[in-house]
Amino acid sequence: MKRHDRPSEPAFRFEPEPILRILATHDVRFVVIGGLAGNIHGSTTITRDLDICYERTPENMERLANALRELRVTQRGADPKLPFRIDTRTIRNGLNFTFDTLHGWFDCLGDASGYGYAVLAPNAEAGEIGEVKVLIASLDDLIRMKRAAGRLKDLVEIEDLSKLRDVREERGLYGLAEPAAGPRRSLVRQRRRSTRARA
Repeated sequence: MKRHDRPSEPAFRFEPEPILRILATHDVRFVVIGGLAGNIHGSTTITRDLDICYERTPENMERLANALRELRVTQRGADPKLPFRIDTRTIRNGLNFTFDTLHGWFDCLGDASGYGYAVLAPNAEAGEIGEVKVLIASLDDLIRMKRAAGRLKDLVEIEDLSKLRDVREERGLYGLAEPAAGPRRSLVRQRRRSTRARA
């Protein structure tokens, strides 16, 4: 009997730095949220996508559209035969988008469980992912967003993030003062935030 080997599945790609670099090149204003932000704070939960919350001003939506075109994004889970045009009008008429890119999954949220850029940015902390300077949602805001989302996986992550917050407070740390733990450690170089940064 001839043996037929099962084809191996392609390796999942997760490369946030090239996506962030293009966003920065186009001066897009955003805050990194979701699992990657949690990793930067010290969570060991594995994440498979890059999540951002973007500012919904006309100028910023135009910048975001330009960046998305350069990234050649496609809608994740949508019928590829359906027409979809990346421009300012599409972003203005929409709100939250889930994309595929050559560098992995990329979610652009105008509203993250009731929290927008205007709420998240003042509390965000400045850091670097690779060589790209970004704003990272604060630990408290990550907990609030996950509590508002209320999914089972979010409730589990709340417990993890809350423990990280407790440890930080016990040590008298109130920002990104220590190297991140977890699988994204090599990607992240952190700085304590002294002034408001623009991402």
